Amino acid sequence: MPSLQHTRRRIGSIKNTQQITKAMKMVAAAKLKRAQERILEARPYAQKMLSVLESLSMRIERGRHPLLAKRGDKKIEVMIVTSDRGLCGAFNANIIRRSMEFLKQKKEDGCEITLNTVGRKGRDFFRRMDFEMRKTWGRHL
Repeated sequence: MPSLQHTRRRIGSIKNTQQITKAMKMVAAAKLKRAQERILEARPYAQKMLSVLESLSMRIERGRHPLLAKRGDKKIEVMIVTSDRGLCGAFNANIIRRSMEFLKQKKEDGCEITLNTVGRKGRDFFRRMDFEMRKTWGRHL
């Protein structure tokens, strides 16, 4: 049976861990809020850029610039962004599940698929699949 002193130390240790976890949650919430604010601030820029590009693409001939040329949709390059580590298992699982649904559907349509992955979790998962990996970014490559 554990001694009283051992039990008190254990309670103190758990309280310290709770304080650290609470502080980590607060920092994560602040970072998330800042990221959301930056996204909202960038929307007007993105909308204006889209309208400028649409206007430009209507004024020039499609064949004159390679980015505006009409191509077939049989070759697809997909970038999958997952995390390297952390407490985001559902995040990675949802990204991998949705991308697998998309990739299977495109493969059934006869498309040639090339993958780019960002993050260790996605890289490790798709390395086991039969998709061509063009480039990977992440920790410990």
